[in-house]
Amino acid sequence: MRKLGPDIKVDSAGTDPAIPISGEAKKYLAQEDAEQYLKKVPDGLNTKQLDEYDLIVAMKPRHKDAILRKCPECADKIVVWNIDDPYFLPLEYSEKIFKQIKQKVEELANSL
Repeated sequence: MRKLGPDIKVDSAGTDPAIPISGEAKKYLAQEDAEQYLKKVPDGLNTKQLDEYDLIVAMKPRHKDAILRKCPECADKIVVWNIDDPYFLPLEYSEKIFKQIKQKVEELANSL
């Protein structure tokens, strides 16, 4: 999103970011010439003031539930994309998932 809409304030956080950012994610972002936008260490929801965001994207319904536990008043700001986390899947799924994310990000950028 930072690449497509440099004037759009974008942030990210995980529901339980105890693991490092995957090598596959870094590789894909490098191919997209977007590696410079990648955080060195993933942030967790507990570091964010969720009520200050205009839109919150959750990858799965369980992520939406985690967001709502922290910020019940954020319910109307959350969209769920229903995209799996490639970190826990075999490598052959990674590229497909990254393409799904890219498509959703492009759709979102075009709608703003």
